[in-house]
Amino acid sequence: MQKIEVLNNITHEQLKINPTFSAELGDNIVSTVTFLTELSQVQKEYPILCRKDAETNEYQAVVFFGFEKDENLFLTEMKTTVQKHLGWNAEYVPAAVARGPFSIGMHRELVDGLETHNAMVHVDLNHPKTNYENGPKLFLENGGQSPYLNHISKTLEIIKDGMHLTKLMFDAFNKYQLLDSVVLDIEFQNQTKLKISGFETINTDKLSQLNGAALEELNKSGFLQAAYLIAASMSNIRKLIDWKNRKLAAGDAN
Repeated sequence: MQKIEVLNNITHEQLKINPTFSAELGDNIVSTVTFLTELSQVQKEYPILCRKDAETNEYQAVVFFGFEKDENLFLTEMKTTVQKHLGWNAEYVPAAVARGPFSIGMHRELVDGLETHNAMVHVDLNHPKTNYENGPKLFLENGGQSPYLNHISKTLEIIKDGMHLTKLMFDAFNKYQLLDSVVLDIEFQNQTKLKISGFETINTDKLSQLNGAALEELNKSGFLQAAYLIAASMSNIRKLIDWKNRKLAAGDAN
């Protein structure tokens, strides 16, 4: 069960966070959401598909890490001398995963009779990465934020800003009917077959046929680049298939 608290430098002065990635620490997830604010980084290494969330009825951009429940092919052995993110085989970790036990919550306050909403960092004290023994501290001796907490704050900003902008992005995609259903038929080297459906991606033919006014609108908002980034990211599925085949081969060898 989660134990969420507003983060502060008094109560959580000695709190530390295990910065590594592993299945034991809850990182064995097959996918997560991503946001417009990080697409340029995410598309370099991960496939991005789109879907409408059944609960909110809002579109989401989804990053894939594997092909089956609890499979994250980016998790690897920790190599302290060569890995930018210990236990994670990529240069960039999507913000929804990189944030670890942290989240942003909005707090209402009355200031001179007017209600204001302030974003505040929260931490889950029951998260497996939260501890008091191992990892970087969140606060300096004088109470200021540590470099690690500054990094987390930037990660949370990617999510906070990205949630609103990503909704606007999908509104634009739907306005010009740029999303089409996609079905991935995959066969691994051991003849196991997998079909991934229920997702959509950018139809680049429709994108290229838009008139000048539509292209200008998308370009000014940054959504034109985002559309091409999402489309280009599909090439990363081949990388995941190769990694999965290696994993299957290693399992057969054992």
